[in-house]
Amino acid sequence: MRVNEQIRAKEVRLVGPQGEQVGIVSLDKALQLAADVDLDLAEVAPTARPPVCKLMDYGKHKYETALKAREARRNQQQTVIKEMKLRPKIDEHDYATKKGHVVRFLKAGDKVKITIMFRGREQSRPELGLRLLRRLGEDVADLGVVEASPKQDGRNMTMVLAPHRTKTAASNGRSRSNGSDENQASE
Repeated sequence: MRVNEQIRAKEVRLVGPQGEQVGIVSLDKALQLAADVDLDLAEVAPTARPPVCKLMDYGKHKYETALKAREARRNQQQTVIKEMKLRPKIDEHDYATKKGHVVRFLKAGDKVKITIMFRGREQSRPELGLRLLRRLGEDVADLGVVEASPKQDGRNMTMVLAPHRTKTAASNGRSRSNGSDENQASE
């Protein structure tokens, strides 16, 4: 946005500080009117013919614009991805505990990345990991959906679960604690 002496047009359509139309005036007269009321002349519509300029406190305008942008960023929803690591030969009680963590994360509105880590000969049996991921997906189907289906990536197999839309809308208002549950280590 051009201000005061940066404006290059010979004539401008002038708008007063309260939004009232002053009319088409020469740039010199508009700058003089701005100086008389101790305000800036700001070009608000440079592509119009003649360009539209408004008498305003430009510093205050910049401050308010920055404040609105900061508020908009604050109101954006932060997508948090929690990670849960499992092994293909997990014990039943350990599975229940890990599933409880996944349920808690989904209820909180967070996405969950499930990672199955294969070691040694387990790498030759990827169907064990696939079966475990499908089982977990079915167990939490009422809370979340499989966003990224299981896929093998080297020694690991991953799947991403996302909460249902209605669950996330209800949790938008709650405040997030960034820390304690960020990355759950496995066994």
